[in-house]
Order: sequence, then structure tokens, then C-alpha cells
Amino acid sequence: MPAARRRPVAGCPTSRLPVLPAFLMTESDLHTDDTSIHEDGLWRDNGWTARIIKNEDDDGWAVEMIKDGESEPALVGPWTMGRDKKNPKPMDANAFRTLVKTATEVLMRHEQQRRAMLHKEVTVQGDDDQDVSVTLDIVPDEFEPYAQLKAFDPYGELLAEAKVSAGFKLNKASAERWVASGFERPAS
Repeated sequence: MPAARRRPVAGCPTSRLPVLPAFLMTESDLHTDDTSIHEDGLWRDNGWTARIIKNEDDDGWAVEMIKDGESEPALVGPWTMGRDKKNPKPMDANAFRTLVKTATEVLMRHEQQRRAMLHKEVTVQGDDDQDVSVTLDIVPDEFEPYAQLKAFDPYGELLAEAKVSAGFKLNKASAERWVASGFERPAS
């Protein structure tokens, strides 16, 4: 979710409270500071830049949404033709808010998927018939990636942990073997 901006009001104690995120603001709520740009083909506001570009796949137009500080767009999608059927429709506040919301959702889904790829969890029965949660957290180091294998009791207390290769496959069988071995470091 984009950062909410603050609008100070002299003498008002609530002026330090955040206001609505960009995709819920009206056009008058969009702030206009030195970094804000509101042009037909380029909008920059609240940490996002929307730029209308020529669609390389056909004769139409596309819009790219770039989060401030990023080099690649978070979202690229088709853009509507204007009334003359030749030039792009100009950007406006409603379209910008919708694009910010969509791009934010895309980034959130991407982050959730990345987390799911780097974190696995399996629950197995321990020797005392208590549930043991076994987690695998991959550390994607550029030169030496590895994973942390951990076991937790039903109350969340750490029972054991071991450093394993990033290619370690955590499943019910491998978790049961690790628990049954008394948490000896598994062979990667």
C-alpha cells in the first residue's frame, strides 16, 4: 500500500494523522510538491509514476507504473485511445488512482508468492504424540544460498534448528525423518 501523505493544518492536533492512501484520494487530495507531475502522458505522485508509452505489440498505447526507487515497472498494461483514435487518452486523477491500486496489488501478490517460495512449513507427530511444526526458510544469498530448518513444539518453542542446503526438500517424510533422528543435521 502506498504511503499516506500528511497534510498539516495550523493549530489542529489531528494534523499529524495520516490521510487516505493515493488510490482513495480525490484529485484535490493529490499533493503538488516539487516532485509531483500531472501531465496528460505522465503523472508522478505519492511514490508512483504513470507513463503512457507506445505499445510495441500493436498500433495502440500502453501505460507503465513505476514505484519510486525501482528501475523496472511494477505494471504495464494497455491504455485507451483518445477520441481521435490516434493519440492516447490523457491521464487523469481517477485513472491514476486505479493504476496505483492495481500496481500495489500486483506488488503485494508478487511478494506473497516470493515469501511462499522461500518459506515452507509441515506439521508432523513427535515421539510423544505432540505436534511438531517443521519450517524451512531459504536464505537467497547471491553467492552461498542456504536454508534454516527449524522445529517448534505446539507452544511455539524452538526445539531444534539446522543449517541445510537451499535445495533441501521439506515434505512430511523428510520432516518425520528429522524429528525421529532426534534432530540430527539431515544430509542435504
